[in-house]
Amino acid sequence: MTDFTSVLDAAAAETEDLLGTLLSAQPVDGEIARPQRLLDAMRYSALGGGKRLRPFLVIESAALFGVPRARALMAGAALECVHCYSLVHDDLPAMDNDDLRRGRPTLHRAYDDATAILAGDSLLTFAFDILSREETHPDPAVRIALVRELARAAGLGGMAGGQMLDLAAEGRFGAMPSGDEQFIITMQAMKTGALLHFACIAGGILGGASASESAALSQYGRTVGTAFQIADDLLDVTGDAATVGKATGKDAAIGKATLVSVLGIEAARERLARCVADAEAALAPFGERAGRLRDTARFIAAREK
Repeated sequence: MTDFTSVLDAAAAETEDLLGTLLSAQPVDGEIARPQRLLDAMRYSALGGGKRLRPFLVIESAALFGVPRARALMAGAALECVHCYSLVHDDLPAMDNDDLRRGRPTLHRAYDDATAILAGDSLLTFAFDILSREETHPDPAVRIALVRELARAAGLGGMAGGQMLDLAAEGRFGAMPSGDEQFIITMQAMKTGALLHFACIAGGILGGASASESAALSQYGRTVGTAFQIADDLLDVTGDAATVGKATGKDAAIGKATLVSVLGIEAARERLARCVADAEAALAPFGERAGRLRDTARFIAAREK
């Protein structure tokens, strides 16, 4: 796994460099100005941390079709902006009320609530700015397809909708439906899985995948999304904050039901192992070309932060 980690780190560095360039002080056509405090807050949230797993999945899924790496990096950077926006807003006092993210103060603690809200808003909209650029793909139809799929993954029927279900699972709006396993699976597929799913199908969109190839990537993405959340829930129970980079034990403290709390630790680990096997099987149409995507599924299951 050492070689895989090196590849992942290299892709993360490329994504970091690109985000740093995109989030520069120089306004682009159509912009009047870029307020420095807002730009600094966006950069605080988007730069300097994270595995960049989602952009990596875009890069590797696109590589199956020979997509130029620069295009995949643009799509991955857009996705990372949405992911970082979600972390900023999730950490806010009205949501998860977290003080620590990636081993340092959350954005609203480092700045203030209002700046954090605006930085999140700006990262979300900036993602679609990036996807709309010709550098992402010269074909407008491809860019539109990417915008549509990311919007759906991030919004009402995806991540934002999943966050609403997660708040419901905390009992904020009355009786808690969260003890139901299917409710948990649906909520997590939306809140966490939708962006990971997009990361996997984005490469196929960029590369003009066939219907069967798109279906294979979609199946892989759904399964990887489930695996990621189970691994995350296990870390909340078994990990320590210093290693994970954020507070642990919060789910149990607020009585939130997860697959770990419903199934138990050992059964959750067995479910996680099945997810990895299913993810690897979904990649069968791509043969050995999908080796890194198989490694990614195993990495997700074994991660410590």
